[in-house]
Amino acid sequence: MSTAYAEQIVPEQHFLRARGKLSEMETYLRSPDALTAEHNEVEGWLDQQGRELMRLLLDAHFALRGCAERRITVVAEDGVERGEVRGTARQLESRFGTVSVPRLSYHTTGRPGLRPLDALSNLPPELFSHGVQWMVAKEVAQSSFDEVTARIRDYTGAVIAKRQVEELTSRAACDFDAFYSTRTVDAEKTNDPLVLTTDGKGIVMLHEHLREGTRRRAEQSQNKLSTRLNPGEKSNRKRMAQVASVYTAPPFPREAADVVHSQRDKKVVEKRRPRPVNKRVWASVEKDPQPLIRTMFEEAVRRDPERRRRWVVLVDGDPKQLAAVRREAARIGAKVTIILDFIHVLERIWDAARALFGGSTPEAESWVADRLLALLDGASGGEIARRIRWWAKRRRSSLDAARHKAIAKACGYLVDRTRTRLMRYAEALRDGLPIATGVIEGACRYLVKDRMGRTGARWSVHGAEAVLRLRAIWASGDLEQYWRFHLAAEKQRNHLTHYAGAVVPIGALPALRPKLRLVK
Repeated sequence: MSTAYAEQIVPEQHFLRARGKLSEMETYLRSPDALTAEHNEVEGWLDQQGRELMRLLLDAHFALRGCAERRITVVAEDGVERGEVRGTARQLESRFGTVSVPRLSYHTTGRPGLRPLDALSNLPPELFSHGVQWMVAKEVAQSSFDEVTARIRDYTGAVIAKRQVEELTSRAACDFDAFYSTRTVDAEKTNDPLVLTTDGKGIVMLHEHLREGTRRRAEQSQNKLSTRLNPGEKSNRKRMAQVASVYTAPPFPREAADVVHSQRDKKVVEKRRPRPVNKRVWASVEKDPQPLIRTMFEEAVRRDPERRRRWVVLVDGDPKQLAAVRREAARIGAKVTIILDFIHVLERIWDAARALFGGSTPEAESWVADRLLALLDGASGGEIARRIRWWAKRRRSSLDAARHKAIAKACGYLVDRTRTRLMRYAEALRDGLPIATGVIEGACRYLVKDRMGRTGARWSVHGAEAVLRLRAIWASGDLEQYWRFHLAAEKQRNHLTHYAGAVVPIGALPALRPKLRLVK
């Protein structure tokens, strides 16, 4: 007679209902009704019954864990042992439906209880499992709260309300700053320019969540109609979200004619601009611009800690934004090349052209192209403004007060000393640097407007910030990596910090050992 190891016999009662459900499903699939049904009917039936099978299996799994748990000594972070033990159970709303989680609960008078099995399983304090929360985090980055609620209802066995989706969104986004501040990023092995860019985009807010000055102006304004807003009455409803992006831009040398298409030789094949590399975008409606710009520079430092590469900062010319950029560059000792967004300059020149020529005419288009070509070939903003004034003097008789005002405003923008120094476009084209903020303008659109600007949407600061964070993580391609970080942080704050030495007693769930069985 000899002995051999055999697998431990799993308590059958925990899985009997799951086996019964599987047998029921097999019986139906073999039945005449199923064999003569259309495939979509069978597929839909399997989807529903399959979720129930998965729910029964998960429920049995937790029941088995509960049976395996043994009483142990539990000491909390306050140094007090929890000596009173009683069996308890909680509900967990999983992707398959509601399951029960039995476990031992350790107590002592006047102290909060501890449940080591919850810590080992990393169960969330909320009703909803991390699987459901993961679905919420992915979906809410792209869809409205109502749409997320409907999708979870349609494609899982979980039951969730819109309010709960909003709460889980805030919970899911809470580790955004910690994730990016502690993330180890290998310095990029390239000498390509590192581009930093930032801009603002308004979000319609609930009245009480507007900034102080905006809220006061909104309270002082009076609308002509009670049921709708007229043109000019839609201001003072938004709070600015600051958007930032950092990416690598492979050099792309070009000439002025490559930018001004009307001047391009049609026989020359258009050059295809290299796409941005390792692009990260993010936004905040809660923080002021200065902290977000600081975060932007910190991200750049992680990518180029020794400041060997050329740093390019693209701005729209806002004085406060410029001042913040210069402060942060000085703080970290980085030499930056600041370039004023060419599109903003283009719009000012077009404003002057419409005033001179009475609208967006072919003549105005040709005139704008000549001014842009001069600017890209090295002319200063002041030189362009002098040329505009010469044209205004030449057409003085046909210009009314409104047109004169538009021309003066455009020239004022071009001659501003702070801005004109940033219009060195000829050098930028020669060195292959970007001169337009297309990346950040696109980020403002798809990161903020496409999700936050839906018809009728009005946001709280907390809710908008959470959605912007998740949307930024998703847009930057970091969602899966962030979620692993978030789950580890959840275990730390929800469980480990409550135990002495931040260690959960490992005896809570003993390893299932093989039994010895006699074999003749």
